[in-house]
Order: sequence, then C-alpha cells, then structure tokens
Amino acid sequence: MVRRLRRPPYSASVKVALAHDWLVGLRGGEFVLDRIVRALQAGGTSCPAEITRLYTMFDDGRPITDVIDALPRTVATIGRIPRVSNARRRWLFPLYPRAVGELSARLADDHARDPIELVISTSSAAIKGLRAPPGVPHVCYCHSPARYAWSQTAAYAEGSAMRRAGLAVYAPIFREWDRKTAAHVTSFIANSEHTRREIARCYGREATVIHPPVRTTFFTPDASVPRGSHWLLVSALEPYKRVELAIEASRRADVPLRIAGSGSEEARLRSLAQGALVSFLGRISDDSLRDEYRRARLLLFPQVEDFGIVAVEAQACGTPVVAQRAGGALDSVTEHHTGACFTSPTPDAIAAAAARCSADPRACRTNAERFSEQAFDAAFLSQLRSLRSLRPLR
Repeated sequence: MVRRLRRPPYSASVKVALAHDWLVGLRGGEFVLDRIVRALQAGGTSCPAEITRLYTMFDDGRPITDVIDALPRTVATIGRIPRVSNARRRWLFPLYPRAVGELSARLADDHARDPIELVISTSSAAIKGLRAPPGVPHVCYCHSPARYAWSQTAAYAEGSAMRRAGLAVYAPIFREWDRKTAAHVTSFIANSEHTRREIARCYGREATVIHPPVRTTFFTPDASVPRGSHWLLVSALEPYKRVELAIEASRRADVPLRIAGSGSEEARLRSLAQGALVSFLGRISDDSLRDEYRRARLLLFPQVEDFGIVAVEAQACGTPVVAQRAGGALDSVTEHHTGACFTSPTPDAIAAAAARCSADPRACRTNAERFSEQAFDAAFLSQLRSLRSLRPLR
C-alpha cells in the first residue's frame, strides 16, 4: 500500500529539515545548499516553506552564506571542534556513520516535538544515510557517493602510508553501511549523468538529474577585457584534482599557466612547478576569479569531476574548456563547440587538446545559460512537488 502524505510536499506551511555533510567552507556543495534554501524560502509560484533546522556532521563556526548562517543547526558531537581541517575530518572518517546515527536520533526527537513533512539532504560523503522520521520523505541531492570509498580511494590515499592502510581496512566497511542506508532515501537527485550512473552502481537506485546552479548573472563576458594566451586552472589543490597533469602540460607546451585555489597539495605542486611558467594565485575573490576567466585563453579541467561548476563558470564568461572526456564534464563540454576533450589523462594529451581548442565565446555563453540558478530552482521545486506520489523506503 502506498502511504501518502497528509498534504502534498511544498504546500502552504510545509516544514522542511535540511541536512548537509559539513559546514567548514564555501565550495560547490555549499553553493548548492545556499540555492536550495533560497528556492524553498522564495517558493516559486507556491507559498514559502519553513525550514526548521539544518543537521550537519561538522561545523567549525566560520560564515558560509547569509541564508545558511541564519538557519538553526544541529551538529554531531564529533563536529564541534573549532577549525576542523580537511585532514582532521578525513581521519574521523570511520566515525561518520555514528555521527549520522546521532543526527537521526536528534531529528526524531525534534520531529516528535514539532513535526516536519520533508527532509532534504545534500551529500557527497555520509549525510545521505540520515534516517527520516517514519512517514516523512527524504530527498537526497547527491553530488557523489563518497569518493574515497567508492571511486577514488587510491587518489585519496596518495602520499600517506597510514591513510592508505586506513582506507584499505575501513572503506569496505563504509561501503556496506553506505549501500544499506541508501534505503533511507525516498528519492535521489543526481548532479550529473555521471553521478546518476554512480548512484545506480553503488546503491542500485535510480536518480533524476538536476544540474547544480551556476551564477550566470555574475559570471559574464566582457568584451572590453583583453584575452591573454595563458591557460587557467581553478581548483582545490587536492590529489584527485590532478593538478600535476596541468602543470606538466604547461611545461611541455611552454604556455603560462595560472592556478587559482589552495589545498593540502600546494607545497608539493609548487615543487613540481619549479622551472615552469606557472603562477599560484591562492584563494581569490569572486571578482578576481571572474576577471581570471575573462582573460584566460582557456580553462584546464584535468580531473574526473562529478559535475564541475568551474567549467560552466568559465563558459559563462565566454572561455572554452579543455576537459577529460569523462565524468560530469561530459554534460557541459563538447568538442569544437565549447572546448576540447582528451581521453588519456596525460600531459601530452592535455597539451594536444589545448592546441586544438577553439570555440566561439557566444556558444560558450549560450551553453552556460542552461545551468542558471533560475533553471535549477524550477527543476528542483518541480521535483519536490512530484513527491506526492512517493513514500519512504523502509
């Protein structure tokens, strides 16, 4: 028997609980969370939702965005450590299921006092395992099943024998838990076709694709800004981002490369870049990032990404993208139209793709507009309204 909700989701006065893996900085996942909050509060053509609380495993107290910061939140015990670094969170990986279990219990207690009608999680690690109260649908916007357990374990283990040993022991245990708790999700939303396939592979579940929102009204072309001949890379400096391939491609092509971003790999990458025409810009403001997009000849995108908001931001500024022919980039980058693709992840293949990369800035801009914030809002709210025919999986 299908158990229907007392009121259709997203009706007047619907109460929604949100869940997010961690609040320790502003990156792609937090931009998506921010947009979900804004879409729910605005409501499109419906009445606004009431967001009761945000549940998260980690919160180091730093500001994220105004709408996220305004939400009351519940933080798991392991996450109440000031300035939790990426490295520390990774060492606490075996405790993620316990943290999600604790948050599930806290959600159940809150629901008993003040009932909710919908749970929405945004997950790339473990928060999708949150158990909603009985009868309450749980929608998960999935950026990716946890990469360090399912798809990029070797990349995350690079450079640390202890981390490699820990992942070898614990990743299979986590995968079993992760697969089992996929049943806590009523409906999956994937951020790309690549992630949709990963959800099917890892969880045996279907998903609807809704691409992440891109700030196309901010990232725009400017004909008065001169294009240079240099390449640009915008990325967290982490192992799976494959920044070293871009550095070596730049060296072999003898083309300047500008790198915006920071991360745990910065020292190693600076060492690799010695003698090459590489500039490390560190973390830069949005205004500076837009200027970098507008001035670069092309953006390098050497990694396999779940979607790749950066690739669309660049195109929104009229900048073509050189991307690996894999992952989420396939949803936004097309040969001879918005950039060039390479199949083999090698410096020579990247340099060859960059040499033939030629795209009309207007085509790049038109393509980017498909991923606007307004398009996301409409698709996301439409998906929530369709939940009236769904029931939680138990």
